[in-house]
Amino acid sequence: MISVLSTAENSSKRSCLQAKPRSRVMERIFAIGDIHGCFDKLEKLMGLLPLQHGNDRLVFIGDYIDRGPRSRDVVDFVIDIRKRFEKVTCLLGNHESMLLQYLNHPCEESRSLFFLNGGDATAASYEYRIQEGEKMLDIPTEHLDFFRTLQLFYETPEYIFVHAGLRPGVPLREQSPDDLVWIRHEFIYSDFDFGKTVVFGHTPFSNPLIEDNKIGIDTGAVYGGSLTCVELPSRTIYEV
Repeated sequence: MISVLSTAENSSKRSCLQAKPRSRVMERIFAIGDIHGCFDKLEKLMGLLPLQHGNDRLVFIGDYIDRGPRSRDVVDFVIDIRKRFEKVTCLLGNHESMLLQYLNHPCEESRSLFFLNGGDATAASYEYRIQEGEKMLDIPTEHLDFFRTLQLFYETPEYIFVHAGLRPGVPLREQSPDDLVWIRHEFIYSDFDFGKTVVFGHTPFSNPLIEDNKIGIDTGAVYGGSLTCVELPSRTIYEV
């Protein structure tokens, strides 16, 4: 099922056929939650968004890979979007961080961390190659470049976009990279005023979390939930 919800309109549902591009007045931001290899949902969601090329920005909140069956296809799709769309920001998730740790520092600890957190699905998606007698993930150079250039956060005058959240009381540029991709309860249950609304993923909710100081858009797509996008500043929710 595809639904479009608008918090600005008392959360009443609107048909996706009624979602029409608006006149170019200001930049809108469309932020997409954790994908986790759910390519079909991503493709459907992108077809639903009323993006205006050259005007609107698209932000991916991280966790493109692991657990779902089509991680490689998801990364291909996002890379292609970056080539065709002017304003695209791709953030680092904890699952991309674990993959990079495994690739950059292969050892039993990094391997276990990656594979115990859904990396087996990513490995099956990319397959393997033999290098100097060792079995290695066969990841194309373009994909490696994508993973290695993902941003830890993206900031605008009104919003901070980050994968997991922020540690309360710590200035943005002093935040630990680990916190930015891993923090959970210390952020989720905090009513700290970060000065801007924080848009995040990482922690799955049955429905988007909409609070004064934060918006959570991981709705468990890989667990049978929806893949969610929030349009800002209207806070319209798109989900498939």
